[in-house]
Amino acid sequence: MAGADHQSVPLDATSWPAADLAWVNSPSNPTGRVHSAAELRAVVDYSRRTGTVIASDECYLSFPAGDVKPTSIFEVADGDNRNLLAVHSLSKRSNLAGYRAAFVVGDSALIARLLEVRKHAGMMVPLPVQRAMTIALSDETHVEEQAARYRARRGVLQAALESQGFRIDHTEAGLYLWATRGESDWESVTWLAQFGILATPGHFYGEAGSHHIRIALTATDDEIATAAARLTHSAGK
Repeated sequence: MAGADHQSVPLDATSWPAADLAWVNSPSNPTGRVHSAAELRAVVDYSRRTGTVIASDECYLSFPAGDVKPTSIFEVADGDNRNLLAVHSLSKRSNLAGYRAAFVVGDSALIARLLEVRKHAGMMVPLPVQRAMTIALSDETHVEEQAARYRARRGVLQAALESQGFRIDHTEAGLYLWATRGESDWESVTWLAQFGILATPGHFYGEAGSHHIRIALTATDDEIATAAARLTHSAGK
């Protein structure tokens, strides 16, 4: 809509070119990789040096897979939010997919500009949805319970996939397993499909993912257990 061009860059922000906006995604979708505090600090330093606005996608921040704790970009900003925005989604945090409920926080000057754009573009959040957001954001118990469910499902499905030769890369947080057997993503997708298990080809997220698949942990506990059983008991037959 803005007529902008996009450019992929490596994780190391010290090599990034100046831009109007840099988008950071940690924990990552699809890989589940978590940026270290040093990597995020390099992003902040880049913004300070170039004046680039940073949008930090933190929609999966509430779902660590283990001991690695995802870090918000504000934790390394030394109290200075200038040119920094963080984006959060309640579709992930509170299972409110379909509500289109989300929020952005950060630099007050940028927020003011976003509010003006929102008014004129007609992107108003209905009042009942705003009420639901208020209740959801006032409670952390349901978030912790959901995080525990994802960790348990990850353990069950990861063990089953590894028993069939898959390697799980990253997946330090989030709702997915990023898996590979060194074959093309379509070969892996086809192999899983014979057991009624659906996965997303990694190249949907760019050619660098063409030998990986993304498997969601959003099915029910029973469905995850069934998928794991099909893999461990049937795959070798």
